Amino acid sequence: MSDNSITSRLYPTRIDIPAEARVQIVVLLNQTLAATSDLKTQAKQAHWNVKGTDFYQLHLLFDELAGELEGYIDMVAERVTALGGYAFGTARAAASNSILPEYPLDILDGKDHVTALADRYALYAKHLREAIDKTDELGDLDTADLYTEISRTIDKRLWFLEAHLQVAEIKAENGKAATTKTQKIPAGVK
Repeated sequence: MSDNSITSRLYPTRIDIPAEARVQIVVLLNQTLAATSDLKTQAKQAHWNVKGTDFYQLHLLFDELAGELEGYIDMVAERVTALGGYAFGTARAAASNSILPEYPLDILDGKDHVTALADRYALYAKHLREAIDKTDELGDLDTADLYTEISRTIDKRLWFLEAHLQVAEIKAENGKAATTKTQKIPAGVK
């Protein structure tokens, strides 16, 4: 956030979470708000520009992803204000505070859009899991629960995106036509 005085300023509330913890939670939530807004617009970018043989199904999937994220934007912003903070939800705030890399504007192929979104969903999912732990440590189980709710859906959506790529990855790995063979899980990963 650009103005430190407003990022750490809280308006009065009767919520029993200490102000010092609420300031940290609000900063984290505003980072999430920026990333969620950014991810939503990136999904819309893919929705508008996807081309190829899977156009229709990807066009619908990307629009569904963006719509889902829109709901999370509202949930996160409202949690910021419920904690006595100021929600920074403008497009400029999202662009300057997002944890996500810029979306490539020159891609058209469906697989390239799926790859770009999967990469960003994975970063976003990691951020959510870290936020679950941090808000739990700060004693705000309600915000940790909000993050958990979002995280479950984001992991499911990452799975949907990766499912489009896994056949191509297996095909490339085998150097031949795709089969129903499952992807090998590296040793040590459960």
